[in-house]
Amino acid sequence: MNTVHNLVCSSRWWAGRVEQELLPWGLKGIDAGDDVLEFGPGFGATTKVLAARPGRLSVLELEPRYCRRLRRELADRAEVIQGDATSMPFPDERFSAVLCFTMLHHLHSVAMQDRAFAEAMRVLRPGGVFAGTDSLGTGGLFKLIHVGDILNPVDPQTLPARLAGCGFERVEVETGGSSLRFRAHRPAT
Repeated sequence: MNTVHNLVCSSRWWAGRVEQELLPWGLKGIDAGDDVLEFGPGFGATTKVLAARPGRLSVLELEPRYCRRLRRELADRAEVIQGDATSMPFPDERFSAVLCFTMLHHLHSVAMQDRAFAEAMRVLRPGGVFAGTDSLGTGGLFKLIHVGDILNPVDPQTLPARLAGCGFERVEVETGGSSLRFRAHRPAT
């Protein structure tokens, strides 16, 4: 992320927006269960809120410096693992839920996004849910804070078919304002 993006994502303003708006909308109606994986948390505004919920939380973050920061800030409230969402270092069917918030647009290509979706499917228990949010990438300010960064917005029109193509069922995608939210389930059997 560039400097402006880092400032926004580490700000109190963003943390408040995450806690008051983004997570309540993204998780509405979701039962995440007892063993949750969040991938791509960056500075961890979402992670800090998730860590306050009951159950076990594991966090997968690519950037080592963000991992160090998350470990310091979260202590024993979450297990922070450095790794790639397109090749997750977890066993099959481990998690009751896999979550990601405002990070999919940071993956270089649609193919990489699809690999992350396939990995989410692989590490989910039967009946588990994959859910999250992402920015639509339409606003001028959003584009401005991504100058020099990866900006590959997810198309909400094609996302249901992409998730179904990975084997997910009961796929829901909806937009609101400048964001989308999705939820998809691994078949129960």
